[in-house]
Amino acid sequence: MRYLSRDMIRNAPFARRAQSVVTNNVVGLGITPSLAANSDGERKAAQPVLNHMLSKGIDAHGEQNIFGLQTTVMNGVFESGEMLVVRRMRNPSPNLGLPFQIQLLEADYLDQFTTSYGKNEVRDGVEYNGFGAIVAYHIYYNHPGSASPKVKLKSRRLPASEVLHIRRVDRPGQLRGVPWLAPVMLTLGELRDYQEAQIVKQKMSTLLTLIIENDDDIKPEDKLGLSEMAPGAIVHTRAGQSVSFSNPPSVDDYDVVMRMGLAAIAMGLGITYESLAGDLSRVNFSSARVGRLEMDKNIENWQARIMIEQFCAGVARWSADALRLKSSEAGGFPEYKLTWTPPRRALVDPTKEIPALLKQVASGMTSMQRVQRGLGLDPETILRERKEDLESGNGVPADPVSGKPITPKGEKP
Repeated sequence: MRYLSRDMIRNAPFARRAQSVVTNNVVGLGITPSLAANSDGERKAAQPVLNHMLSKGIDAHGEQNIFGLQTTVMNGVFESGEMLVVRRMRNPSPNLGLPFQIQLLEADYLDQFTTSYGKNEVRDGVEYNGFGAIVAYHIYYNHPGSASPKVKLKSRRLPASEVLHIRRVDRPGQLRGVPWLAPVMLTLGELRDYQEAQIVKQKMSTLLTLIIENDDDIKPEDKLGLSEMAPGAIVHTRAGQSVSFSNPPSVDDYDVVMRMGLAAIAMGLGITYESLAGDLSRVNFSSARVGRLEMDKNIENWQARIMIEQFCAGVARWSADALRLKSSEAGGFPEYKLTWTPPRRALVDPTKEIPALLKQVASGMTSMQRVQRGLGLDPETILRERKEDLESGNGVPADPVSGKPITPKGEKP
């Protein structure tokens, strides 16, 4: 399934589109980390955590910051069903904010041939203890499909604390992740074949052939036939000749078949038909919003269960460990809280949705911070920037519901 999924994403346009729709909605520009501390001193002491994540130093290859890694992880989870994230401890360096980096590995790196380690059982490269808990991973030094002459088909044992196994867990005790295209692979393949067949059929339908029929008593030198056609031409045939036209096939029901097939694929993936096909000709505000509401539930679930609880929380835990090592030399570990804000949710009609959100805040049904985070905004950043606006005299916006000035907590209107 993993190989078929990769082939489809490389060669089938709608499979590639589905991957980008899921990743762009789950990750977007990035799930943003933010620090909350009780004092400015503790915030300053914990600032290396953010600095390290936002720099390319967190990547073992030195190419991406935490946002780029999030995109790669989500793409890999969609394509292969799972992704391995390995912690690499480093010596303290001025180029690194914290003494560790993370390396992303495809699921192909799991050693499927090792079956035991001591008394522990190893299945598909994952080692379990007697209680059924994961205690280690057996990972190849190199990708087993690499063409490099330096490839070593040997695996090393890494404790579970050094590895994040990112995947969507659909069943109790599920060991490996399943490519997200698995439920729709057959439909995708058939739809691609149908589309190619219709293209060939369309080419055939443009071919108009004239067939010249001659009587048997016409001499060979008189069988001139019809060599070419021209717009507005008047063609004369000889006595005893007749002309008949070919009947090329017509292209029927193409739109209906493609639309229903793409709708089935979108339904199997948990996204909307409009986002997959890019077809907005049959929706209005109400239908688009209803479809987005259902898709948004899936997006929020994937953000929370896969990216934040597995990947982001794991990186935050490793960052705290590295900061604790660094703080032991500086005199103490700061107390802080790291929160993650998903990307801004796309609004179908901001002129209608924003006033409705503000009314919910004014009625006490929710908080402004929750609304801001739901829109992909960081409340701490907004509070700081609004205070800067007040100090610079740029003015204070008014609440469209009550008309009263909206000011940061503790400031007078």
